[in-house]
Amino acid sequence: MEPLLTSCPGPGADTVPHFGATELGEGEDLAGALRVRVENSIFTVDRSLLAGSCGYFKGLFRSGMRDSCVDEIYLQGGLHPGGFLIALSVARGERPPLTDADRLLEAVECAAFLQVEALESHLANILDSDNCLLLCHAAATYGLHKLFNSAATFIRDAYRDLKGAAEESLHPDILSYIESITPASFIALGTHTPSMEILQDSYRTVCHLDEEEGVWRFLTDLPVDSSTSMAGVAVLDGRLYVIGGVVGVSKVIVDRGFCYDPLTNSWTDIPGPTQSRYDFTLLGLEGKLYAVGGEHARKIMSSAEAFDAATGTWSFIKHTPRPVAGAAGVVCRHRIFVCFWKPPDITDIYEYVPAEDEWALVTTMVHHQSYGHCMVAHRDNLYVMRNGPSDDFLRCLIDCYNITTGQWSTLPGHYVNSKGALFSAVVRGDSAFTVNRAVTIEFAVGPKGWKNRREMTGFPKSGSLWTCLLRLPRKGLVKEAERSDNTEENNEDEVEENGLKNGEDHK
Repeated sequence: MEPLLTSCPGPGADTVPHFGATELGEGEDLAGALRVRVENSIFTVDRSLLAGSCGYFKGLFRSGMRDSCVDEIYLQGGLHPGGFLIALSVARGERPPLTDADRLLEAVECAAFLQVEALESHLANILDSDNCLLLCHAAATYGLHKLFNSAATFIRDAYRDLKGAAEESLHPDILSYIESITPASFIALGTHTPSMEILQDSYRTVCHLDEEEGVWRFLTDLPVDSSTSMAGVAVLDGRLYVIGGVVGVSKVIVDRGFCYDPLTNSWTDIPGPTQSRYDFTLLGLEGKLYAVGGEHARKIMSSAEAFDAATGTWSFIKHTPRPVAGAAGVVCRHRIFVCFWKPPDITDIYEYVPAEDEWALVTTMVHHQSYGHCMVAHRDNLYVMRNGPSDDFLRCLIDCYNITTGQWSTLPGHYVNSKGALFSAVVRGDSAFTVNRAVTIEFAVGPKGWKNRREMTGFPKSGSLWTCLLRLPRKGLVKEAERSDNTEENNEDEVEENGLKNGEDHK
């Protein structure tokens, strides 16, 4: 169904003209400042900043109208000074937190009326369970499609917690649209290296968690030529990527990548990184995969590359600050963060800034055996899992770094890490999902720690696991009866016991 956007243009929508996003013509003079009046406030702003960030001003300056060359312009039609100030802040590259509801609404108004794409993107990046309902309603009212879809998707992923509040505050048409979206599913991949297809290698199985039944179900088989051993695994734009990996104890590199599209339930080949590598960090952001560090010929590297999914090509980016392999990394509010360990007690967290092709030191954590095994993001917090007391691998400590305040804190208590469950953590909404062979645990993520919310069946394979979130189509999950059986007979009892059911139970 169509969302409510087209029927709700917003108050005053006709008072501000909408221009195309074409570039300014050659020779147009954007030198100097412009005084912009919003209600009783006057802002003096560089014309080039306005033209580069606001579709309204870009269109105005190229229109040839009298207002395009005046020294002062008065913006009418419902804009507020606070919203315009936020838009200017974002245009300068800042990231205002916007925790106040009135400021959020003013920002939405300004993003809509002045066509400030960067502000709309910023609002989508700061979505959380506190503001998603407000932003969803406001985006529908003012016709911000990107923000509306992002907010609706966020609400759907956290619907179990938000359903009651959503039903009280959102229009029925918006609720219907939200419920038409499928929530992101918890996906797990076992350890697999290239094999012959006739062997029906059960470890090629990729599974998704059926949260209603609390069991793991078959999704697809990995390509026979793929490897998840020391490979890079990431999700980008709704597709699952498995890049590289090794074969055998000699670590022969798989110089290929594979992309799974859940909409077509099919795998396609993609080229591997220009520099052969394994045990690297792979992260996806805004149409690109980033392969960071890794090893080649048993030597740790500092080289890094980006894969453009649109062109299917790899290109080198700036080297990391120092060689790194197997580093914990995460995307938090559309920013890339990677842990760099200095044995034995220091972990540096760097941010890679694609627009500047630079690595920037964000913070340093100093603890005994501080090595960050895994890092996940929730809101504007980075959670780093490290060994517990006396270097105990089975009891982890979780440290939290807030990228807005720049403050570190340690979550109270220890977290059981039997068979590496915590290192498989992924976050959806206000929940963190972890899994190992024995159990799948959903934690409620809060400021005072992670609380066990529920336990489900463990992943039905032994060995290392790779996990991610992937949005699956409502209809079209592969049915077990329609695929060739990829489970050897001597594994059938194990599969049944761990919840990977046979054909009639698949949805």
